[in-house]
Parts: sequence; C-alpha cells; structure tokens
Amino acid sequence: MKLLHLDSSMLGAASVSRQISREIVSRLKHLHPGAVVITRDLASDPALHLSSAHLAAFQGAQTDNSALTADLVKGGAYIQELLEADVLVIGAPMYNLTIPTPLKAWIDRIAVAGKTFRYTETGPEGLLKGKRAFIASARGSVYNPDSPMAALEHQESYLLGLLGFLGVTDVEVVRAEGIAYGPEARGEAVRQAQDAIAKISA
Repeated sequence: MKLLHLDSSMLGAASVSRQISREIVSRLKHLHPGAVVITRDLASDPALHLSSAHLAAFQGAQTDNSALTADLVKGGAYIQELLEADVLVIGAPMYNLTIPTPLKAWIDRIAVAGKTFRYTETGPEGLLKGKRAFIASARGSVYNPDSPMAALEHQESYLLGLLGFLGVTDVEVVRAEGIAYGPEARGEAVRQAQDAIAKISA
C-alpha cells in the first residue's frame, strides 16, 4: 500500500492537525505494516500559486524563469504521487473559515482535467476512484451542523466536495474542534479524535 501524507499547518509541533494526521498515519502503518509513506509538508515547502505564467507553460510556452521551472516540476511530482497513492491523509486546519493557502495551491496543481478528472457529455467525472482518504481536521471554534457557526464552514465541506469531484468518495474526517476554547476543551477535542483514530480499520 502507498500512502500520501500531506500537512499544511504553519504551527509546526504545536499543530493539532499535524498531531492528528501523524496518528492516523501511525494507525494505518500498524494496520498495513508494509505501507510506503510519502510525506509532503506543504507549509514549509509550498508550491507557488497559479499565475498567468503557469497557464502559459501548461499550453507549451517556453520559460527561462528558474523558479517557475522548478515549481512546474514540483507540480508534476504532486500529481504523480497522488496517482500512485492508495490512501491520502490530509492534515487540514481551518484558517479564516477555510483551508490554508498552501493546501489550496496543492489542489490547484493536482485538479487537472484529463489527469485527475475529465469532462464527459454528462458532466465531470473523477478519475481517482478506488482511493481512500482521511482528513485530519482541526479548528478553533465549533462548526458542526447544529452550531450557529455551521454556515461559515468552508473547510471540511470544501475538501469533501473536491475529493468527491476527483472520484474519491471513501473519505473519513477525524476532527478536533473547539480547540481555541481553552486547554481543557483542546485536550478533550484531541482525545475524541484519538478515539476515532483507534477505530480506523483496514
């Protein structure tokens, strides 16, 4: 089994989403001892955001910009890693009601027509069917469907929609929310996430 592990929090060792994603990976490695893990720290080594220069290069234009060339190579590696992965683990904290920009930059490089999805006469079709995904979600407030904040949630819902668009429908969210409500609330949220991780099956 090949596992692609992404982290996107800027908080390093203090990050709850990184803790959760790491423990999900550990659980999966326990269930699949021979698993090969590819790790991408999108916060410390982000891709450039899409630009007109990227679009021109995608259309075959030549460039002498070394930074752009290196970034195009990185984007190609992103797609190859995703295509080869059986399981995807995404560490995704909520920043300003949505995902961190390095994670969005990764998405903009892997959501490519003809490679990870395609357009058909009946609409778009995801090409990543059969993969499994886990979202390690951390957020300061509470955004569950019963919360008055629910309408402001554009983090998990965005990722679930995006993965479904690409054909990945076997997705489990492991969540720690309300972590900004104080040390006790943070600890309880992490414990609940760990309980969910312990129940992950092969």
